[in-house]
Amino acid sequence: MMTKINLLIVEGNIKKDTELFTKAAGSSVSENLKKLLLVLEPTALIKIVHPGNKNEADEALKNLIDFSGVIFTGGAMRINDHTEEILKHIDFAKKCFKAHKKILAICWGLQVCTVAAGGKVSKGKNGAHIGIASNIEINDKGKKHPIYKNKKNFFNTPAFNFDEVCNIPKESIILSSDKINNVMGLHFYVELSEIWGVQYHPDYFFDQTIALTKIRKEKLINNNYFASNKDFERNISYIKNEEKKLKFDDRCCEIRNWLNYIK
Repeated sequence: MMTKINLLIVEGNIKKDTELFTKAAGSSVSENLKKLLLVLEPTALIKIVHPGNKNEADEALKNLIDFSGVIFTGGAMRINDHTEEILKHIDFAKKCFKAHKKILAICWGLQVCTVAAGGKVSKGKNGAHIGIASNIEINDKGKKHPIYKNKKNFFNTPAFNFDEVCNIPKESIILSSDKINNVMGLHFYVELSEIWGVQYHPDYFFDQTIALTKIRKEKLINNNYFASNKDFERNISYIKNEEKKLKFDDRCCEIRNWLNYIK
């Protein structure tokens, strides 16, 4: 009899950001991901941990051997703020690296794992992904990597990030890029662990990123991510059009491939 997959989800948001995400998306980032994982792998056992909660973190780390894989979710913090909470997330990742784990790192999760592995993150030099990433290109190395099995070489996907990986960890392999971020897909080993990372959201629906964009509208315009209200609405319309085209299997391809890899 095949052993059930046992997964640990590392929540990337703190309470106030979780409240905002829940208002927009209907659940926390980790619960949203859990729902998707159970669609893809109905018998999976799933635990959620908040790195800022010492008791939760200590218990999860103590039992890391029990998990088939670890997923670091997206989140709204900016890693170079170096708050106490952020440092706890980085420390948690470092401790996971020592446990011979297969890790999937999504958006904020990729940034956390990158910094924990000795890389660097900076504000995006070419702008930000506001609800969508367009024309991501899988490079030659990415085409051979299992994360992109059955994925189109160019694709659009839900995305939301203002920062980017600017210095990759040692011996990392960049798998995909777009005009905003050079590092959209990344593979590296650190300590005893193997990390697959993406700087976008195969775990989100477009309607969720649209809702997040609308909630942040005033701040986005005030910070010059959009020149005007008309410019903002144009972006929303573009995402809505892409929502009609994106099939479920194409959107979450990377997550399914990772699940198959860790079995």
